[in-house]
Amino acid sequence: MEKKVVVLENAYYDSAFLMLVSKALKQVVGIEEAACVMATEANLDILKDIGLFDPRTRRTTPNDMIIAVEGESEEVLDHAFRVADDMLHKRRRRIEEQGEYRPVSLDGALRILPEANLVIISVPGIYAAREARKALQRGLHVMLFSDHVALEDEVELKELARRKGLLMMGPDCGTAMINGKPLCFANVVRRGNVGVVAASGSGLQELTCLVHERGGGISQAIGTGGRDLRKEVGGAMMLMAVDALAADPATEVIAVLSKPPADDVAERVLSRLAETGKPGVVHFIGLKRKPATENLFFAENIEEAAALAVALSKGQAFESAGISLAGMEDVVERERRRMAKTQKFLRGLYTGGTLAEEAMILLEREGVSVHSNVQSDPDRILPDPHTSLEHSIVDLGDDRFTVGRPHPMIDFSIRAERIEKEAEDPEVAVLLLDFVLGYGSHEDPCGAILGSLKKGKDRALQRGGYLTIVASITGTNGDFQNKEEQRKKLESIGCLVMPSNTRAALLALQLVREVAS
Repeated sequence: MEKKVVVLENAYYDSAFLMLVSKALKQVVGIEEAACVMATEANLDILKDIGLFDPRTRRTTPNDMIIAVEGESEEVLDHAFRVADDMLHKRRRRIEEQGEYRPVSLDGALRILPEANLVIISVPGIYAAREARKALQRGLHVMLFSDHVALEDEVELKELARRKGLLMMGPDCGTAMINGKPLCFANVVRRGNVGVVAASGSGLQELTCLVHERGGGISQAIGTGGRDLRKEVGGAMMLMAVDALAADPATEVIAVLSKPPADDVAERVLSRLAETGKPGVVHFIGLKRKPATENLFFAENIEEAAALAVALSKGQAFESAGISLAGMEDVVERERRRMAKTQKFLRGLYTGGTLAEEAMILLEREGVSVHSNVQSDPDRILPDPHTSLEHSIVDLGDDRFTVGRPHPMIDFSIRAERIEKEAEDPEVAVLLLDFVLGYGSHEDPCGAILGSLKKGKDRALQRGGYLTIVASITGTNGDFQNKEEQRKKLESIGCLVMPSNTRAALLALQLVREVAS
């Protein structure tokens, strides 16, 4: 293999565009690995991890850009660099034609938009807290997309935000909708009277989309960052967000969503939610449903949380009868009959971490032992998340999969490779997948993976078996990818597409039970 590393001095491009360049380089025939990054310390570490570090890059600054590729020959490398140069040239030309000014500091951005009151920060974690602190001190609300921020920095930033009466969403906050404006990963949903606070990105997307699908609408959707309900942070942002929604005349129902919180933090959130006097819907993933109180209603899964929120928003009574798979019995029997006797295991390959955890917990409650990289049980944590064991559910958005690569909601090559690997296992019976649409996500998530899914099904048939693929799609027909069009693509090759992640996991559970009987 040949390697080539080039440094472009003082050539700043945003990380989203550089991810697209990296993706294009990896698709060049003969390229084994590629990265196009700014020369920050964190990115230099990434280049070391993937074997593309060049000692000469030690002399770079964070304002320099590095293009590094590894491939079969010098001709392949030269072709890859022509691809990169073409993309960079087109980007520069578009900036020049549009007269686009790219500020390199918060001060520069505020000179362009002096009326702005919210800043989205997406920089390497080691710089993120400093930039967030600057914004809060300027009186700006903050959405901190960056991860790898120290826990003590998060506590300090949220305390500063509390004193100033500002939102401090994050770190690692990827989804929000403020006054009808979607921020980062979010979907096109109707406006309405349901306000959402979530310590979960994909969970917030799933909940808001299901509210939309049931005829409800969203007033505000506030992300807090995944660690907000830990004991150390104390639910600081969720408590502030609940207060904000309590004071918002457009919000008549408040829904809160989180992975299991610390006990004392949960009680604080519930107490504050009860004090608002507004109907509140609560879903702490992994915790059993509690009995309803005067104005608090507890859901056992995200779909039920959406149903409760919509019913309350319309002044309707809601009695949960559980999520039913009525009418799917014939489908389950048909799929089971096609499988070989060796097939018995489920493999879930997720892009949304919360959706992966919801599916895992649902299966485990029903007595199915699941290995995962999101497991809290040390006996069932996957030793190597790149290799499944028996029943496994994997969050492919975990850091160990995304070093030097875009998130799998953007770059589907991570999941494509894993699907083909799982399909080679003659004991695999069911693949369970999520697809997340909306702003920030891949332009055609189902189409991008269709070839690998078809190849997996064909491989099972060649062995005399049958691979069942169960999927859910988080999104709406208003999203530019169009949920209905995405569903049709999956169904065209025989995938079973369910209306929610909850139902997809339940169907996978039923299939696993049938093949085991």
